[in-house]
Amino acid sequence: MENLEQIIFHMILHGGNGRSSAMEAIAAAREANFVKAKEKLQESAEAIVEAHKVQTALIQAELQEEKAMISLLMVHAQDHLMNAMTIKDLAAEFVHLYEIVQAEK
Repeated sequence: MENLEQIIFHMILHGGNGRSSAMEAIAAAREANFVKAKEKLQESAEAIVEAHKVQTALIQAELQEEKAMISLLMVHAQDHLMNAMTIKDLAAEFVHLYEIVQAEK
C-alpha cells in the first residue's frame, strides 16, 4: 500500500495536470481551435476527477478515525486541487467567450 506522501503526490499530479489542460484549452480557444479547446477542457475535468477521488479517499479515511497529519505537503495538494478546479471553470468561460468573439467576426 502506498504511504500518505505518495497518495498526496497523486493529488498534486492530477490537480496540476487538470490546471495545465485548462490553460491549454484557453490557448487553443485564443487560436480559434475550439475542437482542441473542448478536448483540453475534457482532459482537465478528467484529471480533476482523479485528484478529487484521492481527496475523497483521504477524507473517508479520516472519518473512519484514521487521522491524517496536516502537513505542508497536504496543504499544497489541496491548493493544487482547488486552483485547478477554479482555473478549469474559468477556462470554460474563456472558451465560450472566444467562440462568441469568433462568431461575430
